[in-house]
Amino acid sequence: MNTPLHPTSIRKPMSTYSHGIVVPAGSRMVFTSGQLGVGPDDVVPEDIEAQAILCMENIKAILAEADMTLDDVVRFNAFVTDRAYFPIYGAVRARYLAAPGNNVASTLVVVSGFTRPEFKIEVEATAAKRD
Repeated sequence: MNTPLHPTSIRKPMSTYSHGIVVPAGSRMVFTSGQLGVGPDDVVPEDIEAQAILCMENIKAILAEADMTLDDVVRFNAFVTDRAYFPIYGAVRARYLAAPGNNVASTLVVVSGFTRPEFKIEVEATAAKRD
């Protein structure tokens, strides 16, 4: 079982994430590439929420290939093109983390853009699972 770290000597997280995660020895790890808000048909929704959902669905599909689920994620790194997208992404991420208190390590960075101008978000994940 992965163990969240919440040291009392530093400020509490500003949202639903953990300052760190301990992954037990012997765990299998999966590192996803950054997933953009684009469907398999190359359609990119205009809406940031729809793009965030596609990012999470893509990550779910990658994890399923490794016999893992979003419950095995230990870290998300997200990149958005506008600070206003932070609460929208946070709400989508929270919906996808099924287990209550599944506060993974997390980073969010505001960037100037991606490879195509219609992209508003990119998310990558690290997952770990003991077999």
